[in-house]
Amino acid sequence: MKVLRGFRCALVGVALLATSGCSSLNPFSSDEPEVTFEDMSAQEIFTYAETLLAEGEPDEAAPVFDEVERLYPFSQWAKRAMIMSAFSYYSARKYPEARAAASRYLDFYPSDEDAPYAQYLIAVSHYDNIVDVGRDQAETQEALQALTEVVRRYPASEYARDAELKIELTLDHLAGKEMEIGRYYLKRGHYVAAINRFRVVVEKYQTTSQTPEALHRLVEANLALGLEREAQVAGAILGHNFPGSDWYRDSYALLTGRGLEPTGSEDGWLGRIYRRVILGEWL
Repeated sequence: MKVLRGFRCALVGVALLATSGCSSLNPFSSDEPEVTFEDMSAQEIFTYAETLLAEGEPDEAAPVFDEVERLYPFSQWAKRAMIMSAFSYYSARKYPEARAAASRYLDFYPSDEDAPYAQYLIAVSHYDNIVDVGRDQAETQEALQALTEVVRRYPASEYARDAELKIELTLDHLAGKEMEIGRYYLKRGHYVAAINRFRVVVEKYQTTSQTPEALHRLVEANLALGLEREAQVAGAILGHNFPGSDWYRDSYALLTGRGLEPTGSEDGWLGRIYRRVILGEWL
């Protein structure tokens, strides 16, 4: 049982300043009678948690908000405490706990006005944990899925636009991972494996900033394999979409250095992209 000494004194006054004998916000003063959460109303517990949060102690505030839900389930105070618990855990960088609290809120109140924020908290708790492209990207995939849910379920919410921006950054991050692996294979002469990675970028992450380099690397890898037609098509797609880029200049130099020109084709997976992107043939 959680014991709070001096809590009633700490509640005196909205600002909770040193009034009526309270010299601090510390609820554990030894000269006050013992008070437990069970002795307090839902509003008192909620106010105490808010005080901790205002004091810059979100890691302490979060479990106090949880007490409201435990002792007064299904009350309006419990509803408010649930979302505040999620926010407090997130602020304390306790991301699994933040997601658990936000998910619980969505289970109970999927259509409530704070539901978009709960979903957004789940998403950013993954997003803030994204690591560099040299490491496993499981968290990035989780972030992408959760951010997509924000946009899909709550497109008119104030969080949808920010989620869309974070989706773009997340996709770029995932594409960057594919590029890192592809470049690794390319440097070691594993051209087929490299092409497979660059293909993922071109087909799955074509709107990211990684696409121009991916197309250039396809020119390089295909030329290394003697697949001149594929290299020419990759160069043509690159030139059509990014004509002023350094990547196109490098690809053009590679091709013309072998007496080749960027040109289209209707064969292979690159040919399909060429027909869609340049010829406008989507069927």
